[in-house]
Amino acid sequence: MSKTNPGNFFEDFHIGQVLRHATPRTVTSGDVALYTALYGPRFAVQSSDAFARALHYPHAPVDDLLVFHIVFGKTVPDISLNAVANLGYAGGRFLAPVYPGDTLSAISEVIGVKENSNGKTGVVYVRSTGYKQDGTEVLDYVRWVMVRKRDAASPAPEPVVPELPDAIAPEGLGDACPLINVGAWDFDLAGAPFRFDDYAVGERIDHGDGMTVEEAEHQIATRLYQNTAKVHFNQHSEGQGRFGRRLIYGGHVISLARSLSFNGLGNAFHIAGINAGRHVAPLFAGDTVYAWSEVIEKATLEGREDVGALRLRMIATKDRACADFPLVDAEGRYDPSIILDFDCWALIPR
Repeated sequence: MSKTNPGNFFEDFHIGQVLRHATPRTVTSGDVALYTALYGPRFAVQSSDAFARALHYPHAPVDDLLVFHIVFGKTVPDISLNAVANLGYAGGRFLAPVYPGDTLSAISEVIGVKENSNGKTGVVYVRSTGYKQDGTEVLDYVRWVMVRKRDAASPAPEPVVPELPDAIAPEGLGDACPLINVGAWDFDLAGAPFRFDDYAVGERIDHGDGMTVEEAEHQIATRLYQNTAKVHFNQHSEGQGRFGRRLIYGGHVISLARSLSFNGLGNAFHIAGINAGRHVAPLFAGDTVYAWSEVIEKATLEGREDVGALRLRMIATKDRACADFPLVDAEGRYDPSIILDFDCWALIPR
């Protein structure tokens, strides 16, 4: 019997299957520093212990998307080692803050399977939950991923496609953000003057800047999350594949877009929920990422006068600036430049 693990193929998944993922990961200040070096996020709460303490955090929390990527990375060896592509996300909630020194682990449950018409791949739906060392849930979300079959002749399972919420309800937001002292929010140090009431539903914001992705940095990022998906690392195999080169992890694009969004959303300091996300097209080294956002909903949170929630549709493009807000054509087809369509809730001072 081989001692090496080839990863799960589509046939290995079944509804109700629970996967307890290796390896627990203690998040350190070094991880935070490397994440900052890769994406350049500037949100004050996650950047400054002093700023965070003034608001009643014990110290600066770990960036929400770093938490997401670490939990995601735990799931890859069991779910998407043999993936063709990660397709989308829904129903994500950040449930508790994470600080350097906390240890994260993850468990996933298979909630849907559907073979593709080509008979060579299938889509697997999983709900993954991240935990701290004391059992506190810090994150849960659904994702669906296209996985290769081990044997194209194997019979297709009965298709099960889960019903997923269009969005997280506002009353389900805010658990990962303590009650903050808004009076101590220093708008000069935060880098933006705008509060909750300064944004309007339907408002569009071009984040202006672009970031070109280099081959080494996207691989460093994926290794930072202990994400072992073959499509991101192995040029020897990917050179023979569909694109002829390594595919950049979709989460890398989300973090780039989030970092770019500081210009226009500098006080939207905390991602509280992931409503939906779609990787519209692949990204490769040498491409330049731009982003724009639309405010599609606003919500006050029950019992909280400190922060409100902005529902943001964040669009990322490659090699195309976003001053004209590219999205879809008259037939509803995405502009060819679009690589990410991401719907999230972000908290911002009132």
